[in-house]
Amino acid sequence: MNNSKFKESGQNLNAFTSRRDFFAKTGMFSLGVLAFTTLGHSSPVLANNISTSTSDDIIILNSALAHEYQAIAAYQAGAESGLLQKAVLDVAVKFQSHHIAHANVLASTIEKLGGVPVKAKTIAEYEFPLSKLKSQADVLHFAAGLEQSAASAYLVALPKFYNKDLISAAGSILGDETMHWAILLNALGEDPVPNAFIG
Repeated sequence: MNNSKFKESGQNLNAFTSRRDFFAKTGMFSLGVLAFTTLGHSSPVLANNISTSTSDDIIILNSALAHEYQAIAAYQAGAESGLLQKAVLDVAVKFQSHHIAHANVLASTIEKLGGVPVKAKTIAEYEFPLSKLKSQADVLHFAAGLEQSAASAYLVALPKFYNKDLISAAGSILGDETMHWAILLNALGEDPVPNAFIG
């Protein structure tokens, strides 16, 4: 995966939140949810002589890592689509950098626990519905669906960890995914906090 063109940007969202009228609702949001919930499920490799509780935590962490790799690939695909304006691209790149940071921490934690991190797939292997991305709004709906599903996945995972230190770490990532989701909804002119709860 080529991330060479991705650089951290200090730009804010004012440039594209002012374009709310440009964005139209499409089916891309549901496609993002579908992609996140149906792809990226890899079987983790575990080292020998690991306790059952630790191996269960490694399985959860590897599932999260697979999802982070999927998000990285999705933002890469969106960036390479040519559909994003500069201000939007800068924010997408920033969000991708967050997912890269999440992936690095997850992979490192898996290794410290004695497991083997799952490997990232190529963009093509994720079978994203790229042919249905026709506009900037389509890309943002797709990304919002991924972020919503990511937040929900972390929420489900939290109570399943045996190692309680992992709950706090995963909760921190959940918060970041939720902020991404809210910002993308706002950029689309939609309610950034549509409900009192996520799930």
